[in-house]
Amino acid sequence: MSPRPRPSTFSIVARDPATDAVGIAVQSKFVAVGSVVPFASADAGAVATQSFANVAYGPDGLDLLHEGHTAAETVEALTAADDEAETRQVGVVGQDGSVAAFTGEECFEVAGDLQGETYTVQGNILENRETLEAMAETYETTEGGLPERLLAALNAGNEAGGDSRGEQGAAMYIVKPEGGYDGGNDRWVDVRVDDHEHPIDELERVFKIYDVTLLERAEPEDTRELDGETAEAVLSTLAGLGFYEGTPRTEFGEAERATLEDFRGMNNFENHSLQVLEDALARGWDEATGEGEDRMVDAIWNGLSRLERV
Repeated sequence: MSPRPRPSTFSIVARDPATDAVGIAVQSKFVAVGSVVPFASADAGAVATQSFANVAYGPDGLDLLHEGHTAAETVEALTAADDEAETRQVGVVGQDGSVAAFTGEECFEVAGDLQGETYTVQGNILENRETLEAMAETYETTEGGLPERLLAALNAGNEAGGDSRGEQGAAMYIVKPEGGYDGGNDRWVDVRVDDHEHPIDELERVFKIYDVTLLERAEPEDTRELDGETAEAVLSTLAGLGFYEGTPRTEFGEAERATLEDFRGMNNFENHSLQVLEDALARGWDEATGEGEDRMVDAIWNGLSRLERV
């Protein structure tokens, strides 16, 4: 019988006390790692289970947290009931602010974990210990919301060494009260890359689309209009995408806004008014990368980034 596949990976579990958001970001040389490692509930906390992962640690751990157990008590209960605990790795952050992790003695090297006040990082079959140290330092020093900090930590870990076997899958799963679509559940951010040559880069690209489409931002106090070279570049891009039929120009009038409205509707960007979308393009175009629709989305995301998520 062949050996069991193992989600040998590096991950971070963290909580943002300001928003009550809690979640996990993970990368691994393992297909669809997002289907195995991350578990979270807004009224309990978050659990990452990996290295010959016992996926029962997810729901069982959340139940324990929900019952009022601390992260350390949860880790102790999960591992004490598991005959194969020494092959496992788990990180837990509770909504009560507690943080804990466990790395079994039979996990393949390099394996370990590090904790901070609101987070834990863990990994196995790593290139080096610096992977974990880079993740921790980057999470603590990165500004922005929880998604940005989790993604920054993943990137830092990968650049410092990462999974010694390479890259394949990545995921980010964050919950917060009424954070889901139309406030109907707690699933605030749920993005996955199941199989990709550069899964963290792809995860960032997908998250930007998700962010622009599904997450809400505070209304800006002032907005800009498109004009000049930026207006011409945006119209040229919209023309290339089949939305604009005129000659791109440096003025952005009602006809041009109608074209942008068509783009907005086609891409389900209804979370942001046309005026806010135009403002985002005006502010974010020069920072954006890529071409065509990718450039449009990246510009909108950069332009919206000055506004707090709500």
